[in-house]
Amino acid sequence: MKTYLTLVVLAGALATASFSALSVESLTTSTDTGQLRPAGTVSVSRASNLDDLQDKLAEKAREQGAKGFVVNAAGGDNHMYGTATIYK
Repeated sequence: MKTYLTLVVLAGALATASFSALSVESLTTSTDTGQLRPAGTVSVSRASNLDDLQDKLAEKAREQGAKGFVVNAAGGDNHMYGTATIYK
C-alpha cells in the first residue's frame, strides 16, 4: 500500500512538472509580452489549417525554450506557412 501511494504521488508530481514545461502561450498584443523579451523567430510550413499552424509554431517555440510567441505572418492555400517571434 505504501508503494502504491508513493507511485501515485510521484506520477502526480511528474504530470504537473511536464504540463508546466509544455506551456507556451500565444501572445496577442504587445501588452501580453509584459516583461518578456524577444528572443528570435521560428517558422513552419506544411500546416493543414491555421490551428495546425499555431500548434506547430507553439511546438517550435517550446523547443527553443520560449514562454510565449506572437504570430507575425501566415499564408498559403492547401499548405499553410508562417513565422512567429518568440519571447523568453
